[in-house]
Amino acid sequence: MKLRLSCKAIMIALSLVVSNVAASEELKVYNFSPVNQYNLNLSASFWNPIIKYVSEKSGVNLTLKLGRTSSDTTSYVLAQEVDFAFTNHLFSPERDKMGWKVFGRRDAPALEGQIVVPADSPIHSLSELEGKEVVYPGPEAFIAYKVTSSELVKKKINTATVFAGNMDGAFSQLLSGKAQAMGANSQLVSGYTEREGKSFRVLWSSASFNDLALMASPRVSKKERDAVANAFFNMQNDPDGSRVLREATELVHAPTPITFIPATEADYASYRDFYNSLPANLK
Repeated sequence: MKLRLSCKAIMIALSLVVSNVAASEELKVYNFSPVNQYNLNLSASFWNPIIKYVSEKSGVNLTLKLGRTSSDTTSYVLAQEVDFAFTNHLFSPERDKMGWKVFGRRDAPALEGQIVVPADSPIHSLSELEGKEVVYPGPEAFIAYKVTSSELVKKKINTATVFAGNMDGAFSQLLSGKAQAMGANSQLVSGYTEREGKSFRVLWSSASFNDLALMASPRVSKKERDAVANAFFNMQNDPDGSRVLREATELVHAPTPITFIPATEADYASYRDFYNSLPANLK
């Protein structure tokens, strides 16, 4: 009798353990951090519906984790507080070692780094920026800061660097006259022009780079990564998903409809080539 009771107790205990494990897996939350390309409210309004859709379709519980600035958001990634990211901040040799995996990207035209001034600015060449203030979204911005500022350094043009926290903040400082030029990426310049009706003169453009990558931490299982990837890639084929994408496109006045497609590490070779070609004093 005692033996039967003991066996029954063990079975109940094992059942509870299995139930608790299943419940904890269902309740597990995965943080998703996209680079702050817009102001905080606009970034949240852009990403929250997308993340909600992907969570529901994939069965992987995602939540948006945004910092006040793009540097803050990237700091979460570096501190391993994030499981998925939309970023181009992880391709330096040091960060490659973290083991994040590219699985997709936004299907958009290639990006260029640009140094721009307002259309009515008296400045027409890079050399005229000597001694002037140049504003950037932040020190982590690969295309808008690292690519553009390295060109000024290579040309030995001395400028005062100002960080605005995100691209919208940088546009505001440029247009208010607090800065005389801005480092930007071509996609966001086009989007801001469409959204706000402002015009800019491009003083310099870089070589092309693919749009930001969808990436997963090495802590994420292949099963979960694939489920999230498939949800992103099939959005445009689903009525609810296509509506979310259409609203996101309209919200930021993207030049082309927003969709997501598969990508691999090879699609980001140009980023790694950039780091490898930098002089030692710029790395």
